[in-house]
Amino acid sequence: MPIQPRLVVTGGAAEVLMDASAEPVTVGASPGVEFFLLWGTPDGTPSVGAKPAEPVTLPFFAGPGGTRLLLARYAPASSVPEPAGDPDALRAEADALLPGLLDPFEPGDDSGMHSTDTLDYGICLEGELWLELDDGTEVRLTPGTCVVQQGTRHAWHNRSDAPALMCFVGIGAVREG
Repeated sequence: MPIQPRLVVTGGAAEVLMDASAEPVTVGASPGVEFFLLWGTPDGTPSVGAKPAEPVTLPFFAGPGGTRLLLARYAPASSVPEPAGDPDALRAEADALLPGLLDPFEPGDDSGMHSTDTLDYGICLEGELWLELDDGTEVRLTPGTCVVQQGTRHAWHNRSDAPALMCFVGIGAVREG
């Protein structure tokens, strides 16, 4: 039975502000992936205090100093169809539901390779996923494996026969050089 993502948020005068199941967002341009947008902070320096903050989950990737917390569930590659439909319509849907998601991907490249201007902490929670780097290096991720991505070009592949669930914390960064 797959994990059902849940978000608990505290704040204010030490109270639970939210305790709810997270619902996935899917887009036709990324078939087989469910995105659970959990929380985020605006670009810049986050603040805490008596006034509870509202989540900032979009655009998909945070700008410098902003953060994003999300889960992504990847279906086994063997069960994922190719994106179907008009490419412009698929792009428009992704831009409407998950603005910025497709920006780091190179047009016409269906390898899944991309790089973002973020420092990403990833934790494999369920299943098995392969991290592929630009030089062809591949690393198998199993539950409990933690990954620190420092803006490197990469792709994710689920070569198993079961879904894989990853937790990502993305911190917007400035790319040097």
